[in-house]
Amino acid sequence: MQKSALLIIDVQNDYFPAGAFPLADTDNTLAAIELAILKAQNAYMPVVIVQHIADANAGVAPFFNPGTEGADIHPRILQLAPAARFVVKHYADSFVQTNLADTLAQLEVTDLILCGMMTQNCVTHTALSLSAGNYKSVTVLTDATTTVSPLLHAIALHALSTRVRLAPVAAAL
Repeated sequence: MQKSALLIIDVQNDYFPAGAFPLADTDNTLAAIELAILKAQNAYMPVVIVQHIADANAGVAPFFNPGTEGADIHPRILQLAPAARFVVKHYADSFVQTNLADTLAQLEVTDLILCGMMTQNCVTHTALSLSAGNYKSVTVLTDATTTVSPLLHAIALHALSTRVRLAPVAAAL
């Protein structure tokens, strides 16, 4: 039986206008992620929120420092998905040294749908992870991801296009 999960990667306050490292088009991206959450919930699809926390042993990072408001998941995501599972990571690949694979196994997930921030970094590394190869399919929601510029976003999506399915929220969920 096929079972998809929606992974929301690094939708954290530091990436928004008042944060330490604001990205491009965060308002539209957040709205698309909210739509993806609603569609996933309507389909009884599990939602997993991935949160990047900088490694405190490496010193103070430019953003996502432990215990800071900037490292917190955006409040609109938390409000919409209060029952979501949480995974904390320290690397771009959401599978590296985390419990993500175990969480997905417990949920009996066979297919991944990814959204979040930053397209060329954490979204791409997770989509192309060796661990992602254990799933029947990986889809990246093109309108529910963003990065520092529209050009870099487009380049990252183009690079992913030969390895994963790309689709807007409306077509994927």
